[in-house]
Amino acid sequence: MIEQKHTQIEQDLGVKKSSIIGPGLIVAATGVGAGDLVAALVAGTNYGLVFLWAILIGSILKFALNEGVGRWHLTSGKTILEGWHLMGKWATGYFGVYSVIWGFVYGAAGTASCALAMAVLFPQISLTQWSIIHGLLAFILVWWGKYKTFEKIMNGLIGIMFITVVGSALLVIPQLSDIWGTAVPTLPQGSLVYALGLIGGVGGSLTMASYGYWLQENKWKGSSFIRAVRYDSAIAYIVTALFTISLLVLGAGLLYGTDVNISGEKGLVEFASILGNELHPSVRYLFLIGFWSASFTSVLGVWNGVPYLFADFVRLIRHQDISNNDLSKTKAYRFYVLWLTFPPMLLHFIGKPVGLIIAYGALGSIFMPFMAITLLYLLNKKKYVGKLDRHQWLSNIALGVSILLFIILTINELKNIFFS
Repeated sequence: MIEQKHTQIEQDLGVKKSSIIGPGLIVAATGVGAGDLVAALVAGTNYGLVFLWAILIGSILKFALNEGVGRWHLTSGKTILEGWHLMGKWATGYFGVYSVIWGFVYGAAGTASCALAMAVLFPQISLTQWSIIHGLLAFILVWWGKYKTFEKIMNGLIGIMFITVVGSALLVIPQLSDIWGTAVPTLPQGSLVYALGLIGGVGGSLTMASYGYWLQENKWKGSSFIRAVRYDSAIAYIVTALFTISLLVLGAGLLYGTDVNISGEKGLVEFASILGNELHPSVRYLFLIGFWSASFTSVLGVWNGVPYLFADFVRLIRHQDISNNDLSKTKAYRFYVLWLTFPPMLLHFIGKPVGLIIAYGALGSIFMPFMAITLLYLLNKKKYVGKLDRHQWLSNIALGVSILLFIILTINELKNIFFS
């Protein structure tokens, strides 16, 4: 009994001594890509500050999902893949198929996004060459780098991304005097699906499922770290909300009420030029650096995080006796890093096959509802997590709302894929 008390005291001290800023910020930053930047800018351009509420709600829901993934790892002692495996072969089978297609397409799309900003900053090198360079750079940093090196680089990029974009927004705030009235929470006619998309897109992606593996790398284990995970997730999505709101402010401050349209990732490059013309030429470069940082954090986070999931998937289907701590040393982990890097380079030259893109979109559209539904199930099973958390009812409400939101978005996405 005395030994148990000493152990508990040591665990509590460990939580107090550990930094409350853990891998949650990495998860959130990895989930914020160029598409989220475009969505927030377009929201500000078309609707002013109306959708501040949507960004805040989106951040709260993603916090609940991230906290749920972390709490599952800590209370059950199992990985999220092991949790899905407990639900049946269908769950791990879906992930296996999706991860292979997703990795091939994202390997090209993610690096192409990085290339857009760099090709403007350094036009001597082509878009295709910049895409390949970013893929190789991520490969080198993950293949030969240690987790702590990856973490330091990610935190540095997140700092650059935050300072440049939020700094640009601060310069625009004086121009908001005439549109503060648009900040009243409303839902303009015909904007429901758009608002739901903005809520669903705040820092959410497949890499949210990598959170538990990054907790493991930080030595956060056991239920004594649940409070640390909540602080970590809260800080991550507060920062994400501030970043996304900054983009909304930039779009609203400079383009609301004008005829200028921002469309696609190339629109971010055009917007950087608008910033330079309206404010100062140096702000154009600041924004491009922020755009690049947001894109490369997504790429680097994927290159490090998603291979854990794939290695865990292979371990489970092959019934391999490999500890969680050794997943990053397996052949499956390294195979997936190679899969992300080299085969997608073909897509930079031959384009993206239509059938592959349809499969990617269809499988991807059901991932977030899949994760929310499985978390709601697993976190309410006492045989897996022991005594239910006293705040479980709050988590259940947030996950339930997430499920409803993601199902609506999934139906809309599938309709666009197959019937547009």
